[in-house]
Amino acid sequence: MTAPLDQLFLSFQSAVAGRYSIDRELGRGGMGVVYLAKEVDLDRPVAIKLLPPDMAANAGLRARFLQEARTAAKLSHPNIIPIHVVDEVKDFVFFAMAYVEGETLAERVRRRGPLPPSEAARVLREVAWALAHAHAHGVVHRDVKPDNILLETGTGRAFVADFGIAAAGGGPAGEITGTPEFMSPEQALGKPVDGRSDIYAFGATAYYALSGVLPFEGRSPTEVLAKQVTEAPQPLVISAGAVPRKLAQTVEHCLAKDPADRPQSAEIVGEQLGLALEQRRELPVVLRAFVKHSSRLDGGAALIYPFALFMGSVAVALWTQGATGFVATMIGGFTIVPLGVLLNRARRLLKQGFGHPDLAPAFKAEIELGREERAVDAGHGPSFVERLLRVGSALGWGAFGVGLVYGYATQWEAAGVSFVLGWGGIAGASLGVGRLILLQRRRDVDAEFYGKLWTGRIGKLLFRVARLFASQKTLTSSVTHRPTELSIGMAAEQLYESLPKETRHELKALPDVLRRLEGDAQRLRKRYDELGDALGGGGGGGGGGGERGDGERTSTERIASRRDDALAAVREERDAIHAKLASTVAALETIRLNLLRLHAGSGSVQSLTTDLGLAYEVAKEVDLLLEARREVDAVLHDKRER
Repeated sequence: MTAPLDQLFLSFQSAVAGRYSIDRELGRGGMGVVYLAKEVDLDRPVAIKLLPPDMAANAGLRARFLQEARTAAKLSHPNIIPIHVVDEVKDFVFFAMAYVEGETLAERVRRRGPLPPSEAARVLREVAWALAHAHAHGVVHRDVKPDNILLETGTGRAFVADFGIAAAGGGPAGEITGTPEFMSPEQALGKPVDGRSDIYAFGATAYYALSGVLPFEGRSPTEVLAKQVTEAPQPLVISAGAVPRKLAQTVEHCLAKDPADRPQSAEIVGEQLGLALEQRRELPVVLRAFVKHSSRLDGGAALIYPFALFMGSVAVALWTQGATGFVATMIGGFTIVPLGVLLNRARRLLKQGFGHPDLAPAFKAEIELGREERAVDAGHGPSFVERLLRVGSALGWGAFGVGLVYGYATQWEAAGVSFVLGWGGIAGASLGVGRLILLQRRRDVDAEFYGKLWTGRIGKLLFRVARLFASQKTLTSSVTHRPTELSIGMAAEQLYESLPKETRHELKALPDVLRRLEGDAQRLRKRYDELGDALGGGGGGGGGGGERGDGERTSTERIASRRDDALAAVREERDAIHAKLASTVAALETIRLNLLRLHAGSGSVQSLTTDLGLAYEVAKEVDLLLEARREVDAVLHDKRER
């Protein structure tokens, strides 16, 4: 493609002839023109960014451009486009950087729409790593936006461009530079900025990548800047739809107005995105199918079954010539048959290598995903109509109850009792069904009901009975989603079940200990995640600037000191939780290993009994650790309120 033969192109090519052969213009903006060129000596493609001549004529601006470009050239990171050389030739000031073949994040979103959450989390984590590296070397980007993020063709790797260059457009203190749609509130107000300003711009970029819309728009740059300072963006789950909770929380933390409320480093943001990627890991197809279909008694057969059962009960009643057969068939049809179906499905799941402990995380993932998807259309809370139906249903059932009590008290002689009972029951049931339909629009009621059924005592009993009918040669499954403690606990439980009956009787406390340790480990993981979210959502160090009186400064310092102390307490508990989680999993592992030794003939029941005693001690320590958390809970509550 022939480059546009404008005067700037011709003049610049003449100035760098012999060093660079300029092919074409790649783009231009307020801060410069970018050309694709060949570096003659090394015969490699480069992208050259040229400071516009009218800006280069300003001696101060020229010197600042060169200084910050040279600072950025010292950065060496896999996700930062390396700058090869910073130079000035005659009236031209420019730098040459590696040429990345691909498209910008902005072009990608415009061409194909928002990124899928898993891809977005990967790209954004790479951007966060690049920002963390730059900030560690004292370089603040000041213009993080989708146009400055390149996605390499083939690999999909993200590169951040123009580190430190946006600052070259800045003049005296108080002058506003950058892109209004991605500018932090402190930057919009002309205050001093640091890495947390880049984190805000990163949050706006992530919001755009996931939703395809900007967090703030307006008819003029001034209007956009005013919204950046004063307004909160629409929740990402509404703008983007099915975005995982942790990913949405990370983005919204980055968009906090106060720098002190944002993640305090890009490294923390990268860690949070890593956790979001882990949670996004796909469940095995067997579990997905079970949670969505096999766990439920629904579908066409469920609709036909009651009618078929009724007709069958009538046939039994005619055959036996009595109502007993009808009642027995109906009761058995609505209890024994459904339980038998669920039992068979539990047996099939066991044959495929999954057990009861796998169901809790599977149902949790399905319910959370369904909640995110439904929030797009139905929102997060009950609508006015739903609240109205709830009140009406309660009044209807209340009238039914009053009529029932009054009728019983008057020996059913009072006039109107039947009327109140009938219409109260009809109104309560009808309005209740209407409310349930609206509730299903914003919550997967079916999944919640069957989740409680399968993860509760009934589900546990079904799996215990199903294990009696399942072959011992069940398929092993690479369940990457399964927490370590559940994998170890399931293996230990299977080893225990295959022991002789006499040995199992001697170790009858073992299953309860296993379940206790599994539950403790899951409680510890949940608590560890809560503490990690708290530390990621804000941290030490305050932002802001401007003049303040001595009294206000002292008050601010006291608040900052209390916050630092509180966060230190959070970190201390998180470390303690992490250590106790390791010891809990280790106790499970010890039991499993000794069960293996017992099977091999090299272990003893006595040593296992000792292990169980030690495991009980670990469980008691977990209880004490999780109970002694009031101070930290107050901190977490305060952070959620802000």
